[in-house]
Amino acid sequence: MYATVADMRAEGVTPAMAGDTRLAVLLDEATRTIDKVTGWYFEPRSATLHLDGRGTPSLWLPVPPIRLYRLALYGADVSFSKEHLVVVGAPVGPGFDGPRLTFRHGRVFPRGEGNVTVGARWGYTEADGTPEGRTPAAVRRACMLLVLRSLSPLADEASLEERTRWRVVEERTREQSYRLDTVRPAVRPLTGEPEVDTLLAPYVKPSLPGAA
Repeated sequence: MYATVADMRAEGVTPAMAGDTRLAVLLDEATRTIDKVTGWYFEPRSATLHLDGRGTPSLWLPVPPIRLYRLALYGADVSFSKEHLVVVGAPVGPGFDGPRLTFRHGRVFPRGEGNVTVGARWGYTEADGTPEGRTPAAVRRACMLLVLRSLSPLADEASLEERTRWRVVEERTREQSYRLDTVRPAVRPLTGEPEVDTLLAPYVKPSLPGAA
């Protein structure tokens, strides 16, 4: 999860407003929502992926690798030392243009379906001086805001109007009407919460060659 129960308590959420169990559930839901709308995930997770080789030196990846622990072609392990392989992954730094592996010395990932096995710690993290990095601060904040929105009283009409005002395209009274259809949110809607969407917009996964 991108934030903790302790983080929510620090934001002023009291046990009377939500117990630890409920907060944990809401944080998990918010994390899943962020993963879905951005296309990445933002914490280290271990997984083994089976990817399609394309007959090229570079293999674009669906998520940044933090630390490789296996690379195999057709089930046979191959070297992934720096001498043989360039790894573009996380912690993500300036100039990051997508996660990929690139063989050196003219070698290629042979064309095939699921013929490349990559075992790694994965995740879009940012540098914090540790080997695996950290969840970006904006993503952590977005996670907490989604939980805080979930805790807002449904009957709070003033709060609801403030949160949905940006969606209004026309209003009418008995004597006049006006349209707001030329007004657009500053970023593409992701979650329906403008403040959250602004935080997440820079982290939306771009279209990457060969990455699902």
